[in-house]
Amino acid sequence: MTHPRPDLKPPPALAKNGLRITPLGGLGEIGRNMTVFEHQGKLLVVDCGVLFPEDHQPGVDVILPDFTSIRDRLDDIVAIVLTHGHEDHIGGVPYLLKERKDIPVVGSRLTLAFVDAKLKEHRITPKAREVKEGDRERFGPFEVEFVAVNHSIPDSLAVAIRTKAGLVLHTGDFKMDQFPLDGRITDLRAFARLGEEGVDLFLVDSTNAEVPGFTVAERELTPAIEAVFRTAPRRVIVSSFASHVHRIQQVLDAAHAHGRKVAFVGRSMVRNMGIARDLGYLRVPKGLVVELRQLEKLPDDKIALVCTGSQGEPLAALSRMANRDHMIRIGEGDTVLLASSLIPGNESAIYRVINGLMRWGAHVVHRGNAKVHVSGHASAGELVYCYNIVKPRNVLPVHGEWRHLRANADLAIRTGVPPDRVVIAEDGVVIDLVAGRATITGKVPAGYVYVEGMTVGGTTEASLKDRRTLAEEGVITVVALVDADTGRLTEPPDFLARGFGEGKASFADVVPVIEKALATAANEGIGDPRQLEQLIVRAVEGWAFKTYRRNPMIIPVVVEA
Repeated sequence: MTHPRPDLKPPPALAKNGLRITPLGGLGEIGRNMTVFEHQGKLLVVDCGVLFPEDHQPGVDVILPDFTSIRDRLDDIVAIVLTHGHEDHIGGVPYLLKERKDIPVVGSRLTLAFVDAKLKEHRITPKAREVKEGDRERFGPFEVEFVAVNHSIPDSLAVAIRTKAGLVLHTGDFKMDQFPLDGRITDLRAFARLGEEGVDLFLVDSTNAEVPGFTVAERELTPAIEAVFRTAPRRVIVSSFASHVHRIQQVLDAAHAHGRKVAFVGRSMVRNMGIARDLGYLRVPKGLVVELRQLEKLPDDKIALVCTGSQGEPLAALSRMANRDHMIRIGEGDTVLLASSLIPGNESAIYRVINGLMRWGAHVVHRGNAKVHVSGHASAGELVYCYNIVKPRNVLPVHGEWRHLRANADLAIRTGVPPDRVVIAEDGVVIDLVAGRATITGKVPAGYVYVEGMTVGGTTEASLKDRRTLAEEGVITVVALVDADTGRLTEPPDFLARGFGEGKASFADVVPVIEKALATAANEGIGDPRQLEQLIVRAVEGWAFKTYRRNPMIIPVVVEA
């Protein structure tokens, strides 16, 4: 098993007719999926998604892949191929197209529709190229075949990439539901056919590699969803991903069966479900879905709402309902159904929302107390089947945290893939496929690029650290009047504290500390205001930690008198 090394340097020039694979996101994390394939001087990008921020990244809207390694080669990109329409695979497309607007965007019908809606917000008209399973298209030196796979969103595709270096099969996100709601199963016949041809490198979804057995079929959720609609005494509020068409279909069917009208709440939910309905992926009985204001005339037991916020996002509809910051007021007898998975890292936010909803009297149904969600990713049993069918020469686990990647690698080895042919990599690690063998050859930048409002890349780890300090430790502003000739204080400094939690009188003890630091500086001939400010910072920081075990941000202001 090959592991990345911390001493990796930039990769050497690619061997003639070799294939270079550079993951810029999605390895070592859940989200931000993007992989760049290089062959004969051209680049093919598969997926370009975003990662959503965690609590330790305050103020950040989304996190992008780092385009640094391809920025000077944008003209070499022959296409952006999208496997499906989830945000962690398409959310970064507008930002890449802002750097070169005419890159062809390739994907299935629903995927392109979701991308197009997103691009309209950025005022970008894409050069779109619609494909479907079974199609073969050539993009420069890459011949790409598209294979149907089942996932938690319709129209998902795996991609087989043929080059002179060999055949690569990328599963995208997939599972092997044998009874999918739309009847579209993962095409294992195509996987087997590609295996017979000879798959030189297999990129495999790792998300559920730790989960034994097989992922539960979507249809097995129907009884639990039906029970919610059958037994709820008042309104039913369902929260789900805005792209989970299959789950929303189950909700609509249950609402229709029990005589409830449905309204969509949340901009992304309204937009995506409108697209899915218009394209025929969502079957909506006539008169079932109405505008939100029309529900005001109906009794509570005839109302169902479908909204965003299943991951506890603070600005999403469900979180605002829990905080009493939404026009929909949760009350006694309402039933809230969380019909989505719990993404790692979001646990605290989700349980905070659940507690808020229950505080107002709602009954909350979630995957912890009912069978209301199944994963969209293949479990270990399904992955083993794929390895045995495809029999790849080399394996690169993708899409997952480190524990997922390692579990997937272990499965590959247990099915007979030689350990030295299984590559565990992380974002930025470069893998070259040359003469039928995949090896790590270097590393390129693949750090987080933060988006805040209209600003891309302006936020740094240092500024996030400052924000965390402000939130957790508070801030102390020190205004010091200093004699320009002597360098000493002309009067005691003023202190302004926010979030520090200590009274103004408590700062009397730090004044002698500041006076001593400035006196020492004066004796040493230090009089530059910036240097004096740093001395004050160090003096107050040391005092605050010694006295209160706190590390507030110190903002010094030195005024020469």
